Amino acid sequence: MNLKTELRENYIKILENVQKACEKSGRKIEEIKILGASKKQSPEKIKIIFELGVKMFGENYVQEAEKKILELKNFPIEWHFIGRLQTNKVKKALGLFSMIQTLDRINLAQEIQKQAEKRDLRIPVLIEINIGKELTKGGVDPEKLEEFIEEIKKFDRIKIKGLMCLPPYEENPEKTRPYFAKMREIFEKIKPYMDSEFRELSMGTSNDYTIAIEEGATIIRIGEALFGKRI
Repeated sequence: MNLKTELRENYIKILENVQKACEKSGRKIEEIKILGASKKQSPEKIKIIFELGVKMFGENYVQEAEKKILELKNFPIEWHFIGRLQTNKVKKALGLFSMIQTLDRINLAQEIQKQAEKRDLRIPVLIEINIGKELTKGGVDPEKLEEFIEEIKKFDRIKIKGLMCLPPYEENPEKTRPYFAKMREIFEKIKPYMDSEFRELSMGTSNDYTIAIEEGATIIRIGEALFGKRI
């Protein structure tokens, strides 16, 4: 099987699963954005998947992303940063990505504000929540989210568009449901205090995206289920 056929079959299968999850939860497929999590995937694969219909891709490392984004500059791809962003990489990241999905600390917000002022930009972000309270992961503690948002609202160059999470990995995806349900609950609780642009809930990866959709995800971040194994 050639690469195009393989990726097309992967994409069709994902669309079918998304459709089923939407039907099960009474949602419309148009509410779901598929983001291709393209870490360690080739520009060739990204190009094929873009042509199949995925318009949004996410990268974890600024340096790796820079090469791909340059190579694919003729394709109107919407690039999101989905890894842990170091403050010393912010300047470069703002020139590459249209959204930072992993804002989780004040010093990062300060640097985004500083670099955005220099470029006269407003930067769309999602706030990452450490929903499993894992010591090895970034993200804001759920209990401290409201206080964190109040601080972020002081930065006029940062636009909060929603929330993001990566729950603890479970072999059985059904075990991630409580985390996604909790994220939805948090999202709905703070939504009345945000403006109309606060509408994204980025959660769910290759292993558990159907559960995430059933629990309210608007962006699912799909890596290997879409691309196949990493290079």
